[in-house]
Amino acid sequence: MTSRTSIKSRAAAAALAAACFALCSQARAQSAETGPIRIGVLATLEGPFAQAGQDGIRGAELALEEFKAGIGGRKVELIKESTNGKPDVAVAKARKLIELDKVDVVIGPLSGGEGLAVKEYAKTVPTKTFVNGTSGAQDTTLRDPAPNFFRFSTDGAQWQAGLGSYAIDVKGWKRVAVVAEDYSFPYSQVMGFQQEFCAKGGKITQKNWVPMGTKDYTSVIAKLPQDVDAIYVLLGGSDAVNFFTQYYQSGGKASIIGGSVTVDQNVLSTTGAFRKNLVGAIAAGPTADSNPDPKWVEFSDRYRKAFPAAFPSPSLFAHGYYVGTKAALTGLQQVNGDTSGNQTNYQKTLAGLRMETPTGAVTLDENRQAVADIFVTEVAQGSDGKLYNKLVKTAKGVNQTLGRPRTEFLALGAAGRDNPVCKSPS
Repeated sequence: MTSRTSIKSRAAAAALAAACFALCSQARAQSAETGPIRIGVLATLEGPFAQAGQDGIRGAELALEEFKAGIGGRKVELIKESTNGKPDVAVAKARKLIELDKVDVVIGPLSGGEGLAVKEYAKTVPTKTFVNGTSGAQDTTLRDPAPNFFRFSTDGAQWQAGLGSYAIDVKGWKRVAVVAEDYSFPYSQVMGFQQEFCAKGGKITQKNWVPMGTKDYTSVIAKLPQDVDAIYVLLGGSDAVNFFTQYYQSGGKASIIGGSVTVDQNVLSTTGAFRKNLVGAIAAGPTADSNPDPKWVEFSDRYRKAFPAAFPSPSLFAHGYYVGTKAALTGLQQVNGDTSGNQTNYQKTLAGLRMETPTGAVTLDENRQAVADIFVTEVAQGSDGKLYNKLVKTAKGVNQTLGRPRTEFLALGAAGRDNPVCKSPS
């Protein structure tokens, strides 16, 4: 009798435990789906791109402000993590956001090498969603993309659309030397610039690759050729400031063609005698300070009101993080805040999203890479003495293969120090 009672008691206890486990598991699942939506933001808040990272955070905050009422009855929380431009640090911080902070979505990173590394990490956590910040390395999405990584910002090569032809057709600059940082994003930008410049007969007579964070450029400046029409400079943040300061102190006279980050507001808003020499420099990228589009004007006004001590105009980093964060939140809104089912429905929704942004419409290609307008600009000085990027030309609907068939573009090989070569038409 005691044995039978004991067996029944153990069976009842086991059944009760199973029921509790099921109920607790259901409660945890419901809590995960009805609790706050957690958005992690990776931005470089240390090193030469620190100012850029700060502006990226501002852009993310502007996007979040539009969803302050919540999504699907859930509040939205922003959790920020600082990187320093190094790929291993970016992955460590992304892992921390996913594993410790339990975020649903990661926005970022900012720099090219970081993006390539985070893409590979994203493949190991397919149930989470990653939306690019401003990382512009081409192969983050062009080759072997991660199914759960989305880039609503265009890449570094796309950012140069229209620039090469403007340099030759309008400025008459046909011989150029290059000074650029030695990593994936500048490789992509140089490739993008070369596509038009070299096809129109332009010559790149010298390429100088320098480490990110370089402070002394005297040896590079000393060997720059004197018979060029312009120097194509692809340095960002404090690196660009250091180069221009030393170049003009040494008596440099060449015209300047800038990469997208070279004459961005991060550089133009810095104090220094070098600034007066940048008037007339041309560049191209995803934004133009003087863009007359009402959506850009409204976005710029909101930016200045929210951050009166920041730049006179949103930098491309503020724009990129704004667009990425708004895309992530718009997709969540369309699925009513539902992040269940390994985020499958959410990710499918993001892939088909058509975004209206401050700089025009954005759609994604089959690799979840943005197709969008690009703006050629020229540095000008306003009546208030501040420098800005004046819009001079728009390249409409630029795709990742710069208008070439995908197989033909991929055959060029990955962008690198020496690839592709600058070939003029025969």
